[in-house]
Amino acid sequence: MPGLIGTYGRDGRVVLPRGVYGPQGDTLLLREALDRESVHGGATVLDVGTGSGFLALAAARRGARVTAVDRTRRAVLATRVNAALAGLRVEAVRGDLLGPAVGRRFHLILSNPPYVPAPDALVPPRGPARAWDAGHDGRLVLDRLCDGAAGLLHPGGALLLVHSALCGVTATLERLERAGLPAEVTDRRRVPFGPVLASRRRWLLDRGLIAPGDDKEELVIIRAERAG
Repeated sequence: MPGLIGTYGRDGRVVLPRGVYGPQGDTLLLREALDRESVHGGATVLDVGTGSGFLALAAARRGARVTAVDRTRRAVLATRVNAALAGLRVEAVRGDLLGPAVGRRFHLILSNPPYVPAPDALVPPRGPARAWDAGHDGRLVLDRLCDGAAGLLHPGGALLLVHSALCGVTATLERLERAGLPAEVTDRRRVPFGPVLASRRRWLLDRGLIAPGDDKEELVIIRAERAG
């Protein structure tokens, strides 16, 4: 499988085929949050929207039994290849968001979902933008994840997700609360606009999502826990 190879410190290297979302600032912030979780041998972890499998591999290195889901064939193949190269066992399956895991229970769910506000109202049906575009408010995927995660968690299990504050942090916290997952923001980090947000500056201004002169967005980690 042709692709680029990226090196990410202690996490080693991952093969990154064209069109597969690779580890970036949001991924690495979620990786830091994963480090704080009590993931041990025998724990079950679900990585939703796995991309290259970077987070799935990080959980597998700690002994967890990991299932990684993505809706693109290339991402699933990349995850399988990267797991094999690392000598790790990861179950990588293709499907839509939480769908492939319905009927199962996990101790931890990780997700770096598409969350970028976009001029198009719908999630792109194909192409690399599927990894980041999520409708006008950036919540097309986030809301589904918030609504469905509780049913896949063991009592005491946790959901860790990362997204931009442009999507509405309060909206995520309230949606998780209604779904039976009390949540809190555990991390915040301001990062420079990447190429996608920079290219949409005028549109974001017109929608009131940023102020004139803004050139950074705030990323947040949200942790939600199902009552034990």
